[in-house]
Amino acid sequence: METAPDPMVSPAWLAEHLDAPDIRVVDATWFLPTDARNAQALFSRRRIPGAVFFDIDEIADTALDLPHMLPSPELFSTRMRKLGIGNDMRIVVYDNDGIFSSPRVWWTFRVMGHDDVAVLDGGFPAWESSGFPIETDAPLSPQERDHTARLRGDLVCDYEDMMRAIDGSCSILDARPALRFRGQAEEPRPGLRSGHIPGAINIPSSTLITAEGALRPADELKAIFGAAGATPDRPAICTCGSGVTAAIVALALARLGRWDASIYDGAWAEWGARLDAPIATGS
Repeated sequence: METAPDPMVSPAWLAEHLDAPDIRVVDATWFLPTDARNAQALFSRRRIPGAVFFDIDEIADTALDLPHMLPSPELFSTRMRKLGIGNDMRIVVYDNDGIFSSPRVWWTFRVMGHDDVAVLDGGFPAWESSGFPIETDAPLSPQERDHTARLRGDLVCDYEDMMRAIDGSCSILDARPALRFRGQAEEPRPGLRSGHIPGAINIPSSTLITAEGALRPADELKAIFGAAGATPDRPAICTCGSGVTAAIVALALARLGRWDASIYDGAWAEWGARLDAPIATGS
């Protein structure tokens, strides 16, 4: 298990380091398909100064019939060069909902071998409420940088990996709301069965975030995982509906020192659509 500092930085820290030449701020805002807001348009109007926009639906493997699957290393590097992100840069990721989609991009950078990446605690709302500057002019095109991705397969799981994990060799942590996990509410994506992967533990991502949109302190996170029967000393695979909120669970585990948690990229969008996938219901 790798050792590293806390995966979060505060708005005050970012404001102090914003002009550093090795810092690149990334707006990772993404909204659910049922949300009428447009993330790209929002970025164009208001952003942290110097930020670039990371579109998880476009920087993805669009050949698969699953939402925002990980891109190939080659595609990732091409997009990062155009965003002005080099291998030697420190990345700070944020989103407009506090902490929602930014952990997904934090995890994507790490999968692609870029470890020097952190999430802005509280996201854009915390930045704005702290009174730090907001850029409203048209975003500038960044200068291209050299970038080469180095895929870390240990941080991502596929369907076959999940089938093997059902034997209990690691914790399967499901970030979806409790009713969906228990199979008592329909999935928002049509055509998916309801329930959860056998042996999975429910850790709703919303329980890991404060009312202000920040990641909870380590002692509170430890209590939440412990109450659910998921101790951070075991290897973990995180999952959810489409691979976004699973990254919030992985981020929380990193705050607790468990940096090796992987994510099932296909998530319930894949598992719930497969008639051959075993499904459990109830708690």
